[in-house]
Amino acid sequence: MDAVTDPIDLHQRLRPRILPRPRDAALYARAQREGLSELQARVLAGRLAGYQGELAPLVAPSLRHLAHPERLADGRRAAERIAQAVVEGEHIGILTDYDVDGITSHVVIRRTLHELFGVPESRLHSLIGHRIHDGYGISLPLVERTLALSPRPRLVITADCGSSDEPRIARLKAAGIEVVVSDHHALPVEGPPASAYATVNPTRDDCDYPDPTIAGCMVAWLLMSLTRGVLIEWGALPGATPKLSPWLSYVALGTVADCVSLGGSPANRAVVSHGLALINRMEAACWRAMASRLGPDSVPFDAETLGFQMGPRINARSRLDDPYAALHFMLAEQDDVAQRYLEVLDQDNQSRKAIEAEMIESARALALPALAADEPAIVLYLEDGHPGVQGIVASRLVQAYGRPALVLTPAVAPDMLTGSGRSVEGLHLRDALQRTFELAPEALPRFGGHRGAAGVGVPRERLDAFRAAFLQAVGEQLGEAELYPRILTDGDLIPEQLNLATLETLEALGPYGREFDPPLFQGDFLVEALRPVGADGTHLMLELSCGPVSHRAIWFRALTPGEVPAFGVGDRLSCAYKLSRNRWRGRESLQLMVEHAEPAQ
Repeated sequence: MDAVTDPIDLHQRLRPRILPRPRDAALYARAQREGLSELQARVLAGRLAGYQGELAPLVAPSLRHLAHPERLADGRRAAERIAQAVVEGEHIGILTDYDVDGITSHVVIRRTLHELFGVPESRLHSLIGHRIHDGYGISLPLVERTLALSPRPRLVITADCGSSDEPRIARLKAAGIEVVVSDHHALPVEGPPASAYATVNPTRDDCDYPDPTIAGCMVAWLLMSLTRGVLIEWGALPGATPKLSPWLSYVALGTVADCVSLGGSPANRAVVSHGLALINRMEAACWRAMASRLGPDSVPFDAETLGFQMGPRINARSRLDDPYAALHFMLAEQDDVAQRYLEVLDQDNQSRKAIEAEMIESARALALPALAADEPAIVLYLEDGHPGVQGIVASRLVQAYGRPALVLTPAVAPDMLTGSGRSVEGLHLRDALQRTFELAPEALPRFGGHRGAAGVGVPRERLDAFRAAFLQAVGEQLGEAELYPRILTDGDLIPEQLNLATLETLEALGPYGREFDPPLFQGDFLVEALRPVGADGTHLMLELSCGPVSHRAIWFRALTPGEVPAFGVGDRLSCAYKLSRNRWRGRESLQLMVEHAEPAQ
């Protein structure tokens, strides 16, 4: 591709385009025939192209649509090994990732072993890596920490990690520790780790579980549910032992925060829907503490609350420090304990936001040459960047420029870089990294992830070779696809549809999340009033009219600090917006959430 240096042309190419979502005409018609409203049919048909299955499991999520955990390859073998450890009084290590999916997996396993299976706390060992000092998965430092335990566990159960960690699993096996892997990340080309006692992963080629998109916490929940059944079969537990259903509150949080598919996945939709109902009972201290922090108008929680309020706070701890405060917050039994740990998480989240803003500013400047050359991906090395915020920065770059992004920073090892990537529609990121490895194996000794997100380890001196191979791999997948920021909408709403009844119609199709985006509409509005709000004046509060009625609207991150809006009262704006519910002192009203706006043509 020829380099493009004209800044005006570059600005035009990178201008977000508001486009209608492609709509599956057959699904649109079928949904209406089966009783959905035109608007509901429009939403489904814009998100589930080619979907041939039943609509009921998607539009009315229910746990009865969950497949039995026996269908997980190695599930029975893994459950029997865990049951054996319970019966024989073995010490058990619980080794999980440090993000929300990993932390919620940890809570599910630990609470099940202790509260349902009766394993004393003294026999359970929590093993969670430090993102910066240890790195992802079954890292060497975590192996050393496990081997140093006294007494040493005879079994380690992983969750949300382990599929790509054969060398470290072999080390544990050689020391007499058996490892049961439960994970959902894509397996390496050579298959499940050979040294693991069992590997429970729905992405296995030989796995009969019908939904390979479930989160790590859901795999852990299914495995522990299967273990409960084994222990009852053996007579080691009474048949009346409670099921694990209450723990689906944690599974809902981990599923939403890990951005797994909420599209054509009955399992994910069921656990998030059921889990939210459990959360909103406010029976656990962690949920009550968060509701208290967010205010009385925040209840009931929805998937957005989990994804944008709880998830970032839990992740912030592991991004900046050790993750155990997040675990203690989730496990807290007393409100004051939960609130104390939440204060720590909140402070970390504020620090994360400040670091993120600084890194994004640097990243945008460094991205310009790649954008000018119209390269198919952005690969950046931020020498002073914080490794815990790489993924967020990559996500912001994807949103801003409409192409895959991979952000690297220095690793603990002085000769290594660590990085996180985020993808776009049409690119399977882990497959692209596998191809990168084939092109330049010495430049990518470690990588893992899935379609939408991945992590890498790159030798510092091989950065240029990695970048070249990665760009080639991405280019091979994307071909000649034109890359620019896209804002896909569900079309127009007439003025009479701008009300809470329409919002309730849309909410009935929830939960929304990855691959089942919240409904977004487009329309022209007259600006009746506007004012910058927020501590740094970067958000805009607006009054927008469409016909005889005006509506309150908010546009988050509309401006950079110090920027003046490019429009004013009396101007017409073409907006991409969501409908939302504004709660204030027990009263509800419709609010528009503006995602993008530009002068109307």
